[in-house]
Amino acid sequence: MSMTIPLLLENIAATYPDNTAQLSKDADGTFQPRSWQRLLAEVDACGAGLLQLGVARGDHVGLISENRAEWFVADLAIMSIGAIDVPRGNDTTPRELAFILGFADVRTVFVENAAQLAKVAGIATDLPDLARVIVLDRVPDEVPAFPRRVSVTDYATVVATGRDRLQEEPSIVRDARQQGDGDDTATIIFTSGTTGEPKGVMLSHTNFLHQVRNVPRLIHVGPTDIWLCVLPVWHSFERIMQYVSMGSGSALAYSKPIGKIMLEDFQKVRPTWMASVPRIWEAIRAGIYRNVRTQSAVSQTLFRFFVAVGGAWAGMRDMFLGRLPRFSRRVRVLDAIVSALPLLLLTPFKLLGDLLVFGKIRARLGGRFVAGISGGGALPSHVDRFFSAAGVLLLEGYGLTETAPVLGVRDQDHPVPGTVGPVFPGTEVRIVDETGQTLPPGTQGRVLARGPQVMKGYYKRQDLTEAMISSDGWLDTGDLGMLTWDNELRITGRAKDTIVLLGGENVEPAPIEEKLRESQYIAQVMVVGQDQKFLGALIVPDFEALQSWASAESVLASERDGLVEDTQVRQLFNQEIAGLVNRQTGFRSFEQVNRFALLTQDFQVGEELSAKQEIKRHVVAERYAREIAALFA
Repeated sequence: MSMTIPLLLENIAATYPDNTAQLSKDADGTFQPRSWQRLLAEVDACGAGLLQLGVARGDHVGLISENRAEWFVADLAIMSIGAIDVPRGNDTTPRELAFILGFADVRTVFVENAAQLAKVAGIATDLPDLARVIVLDRVPDEVPAFPRRVSVTDYATVVATGRDRLQEEPSIVRDARQQGDGDDTATIIFTSGTTGEPKGVMLSHTNFLHQVRNVPRLIHVGPTDIWLCVLPVWHSFERIMQYVSMGSGSALAYSKPIGKIMLEDFQKVRPTWMASVPRIWEAIRAGIYRNVRTQSAVSQTLFRFFVAVGGAWAGMRDMFLGRLPRFSRRVRVLDAIVSALPLLLLTPFKLLGDLLVFGKIRARLGGRFVAGISGGGALPSHVDRFFSAAGVLLLEGYGLTETAPVLGVRDQDHPVPGTVGPVFPGTEVRIVDETGQTLPPGTQGRVLARGPQVMKGYYKRQDLTEAMISSDGWLDTGDLGMLTWDNELRITGRAKDTIVLLGGENVEPAPIEEKLRESQYIAQVMVVGQDQKFLGALIVPDFEALQSWASAESVLASERDGLVEDTQVRQLFNQEIAGLVNRQTGFRSFEQVNRFALLTQDFQVGEELSAKQEIKRHVVAERYAREIAALFA
């Protein structure tokens, strides 16, 4: 027997029995605590209830829900009895859910609420193995029709049944936990399908525990810390952060990635950490700038001045402390000498900026916030720079579902901007060219990784497993990147996202899209141009900012449909694009955007966006095929 996630829970509950494990809202919106001891007791009751229902070791159990306290209980209970969970979010389409539950041979499935229960009922005839559905909320008065072989109950009943079973056999779940092994499959997480049909990633307890053991070498988390949980927990990024929380004895406070709710919860719980995606920080920054634009001209000028000063001060600080990434050899001593005087001169202005501007921003985050870990996509450099100027620490990380997921994260004590931190402890990363030859630091190539966090493989798809993982254990991430001379990693794009123009030029769309999103008027963008003479872009405007501009400029149109067709509006976007993507900002002529289309509908999670809020390029290309074709007509 070796360590497993459920055994870790048992150990932490014994070490910190009365410490808060979870904070979740009651009907009045007040956060109520649950201790590690109580959490373990509920996990045991839920596990015993599942055994009573007939769930057995090795069974696959669906878990269709957003992040909430009961999700964590169900996850730990399923694993405690040796079963394997198959998680997914509420935004999963019925067709995709039918594929996942059927392909994964799921017999039992947890669903969050009545809407998800109805969704499963609608596909039940396509799931001949489905035997039982458990609703985390109360079972609705009118239960949708299921085949007679399928029973429906609720979470509370399962837990109550489990408590009765434990009265008869107190050690039944504890004994099952002791039978587990680190190499056992803990979960099958299906990829979000940004490139087509989802694939079931099999992750073991050891895959996860490698992260739990080593993350504390990069960030300082302990029993007094609180994590604000806002991301979909079915995805491996939020999930590993919850296991890291458990491993450190810290608490999980459940919120939502909705600006108003999240910022209110920052005040209520005063968290110290948050796992997040770049879009959250982009939205917070955009909200700050929107608020600034409603203030007087003097206030706006002061704000811009202090942001510039804060950015310059942070840059000099990083140079002085040796935090600049070394993609070519550089002398750190010279950096320290060059930066010392500017850092000294800027410090009084930075302190004044903290007093007048940035202190208020940090107060909105509860006043105890240590850092946000940003993953699930590249953190835009302008967002990174802004929060660095404001004194809010963002630690960008990188990984894949297939690596459980962490391959790198910035070191809290030595965060290097422009990188996703040092290669994760106990992990190897190589940068290779098209022939597989290893490239030196500072040279872009394909990123390969090897380590204890690499998945067991894709469920029922040995062919895809062999295509992704070499015989000697190297996993091809599909990403492009480069290493620094200090073994830090920068991700520069996706190999499969590369656009090849008719002239043979290879274009990485991500840096162009990131630059365009610096515009206050651009919320979302996707660059297109495969097999064309030039690049185009599909742009979703930030309509709140655009409508404010239109009102100030006396543009007659006010609704979305009218705005995107207005001549003045299109001229504005022409100016924004030309001002951001040009030779002076580092883009070559063939990387500049020649034409664009303005869209009236935001890209939505579950539709054009994955749960990590990454663009599903194939979906956008299909849905907006007419608009794309018009760009190149």
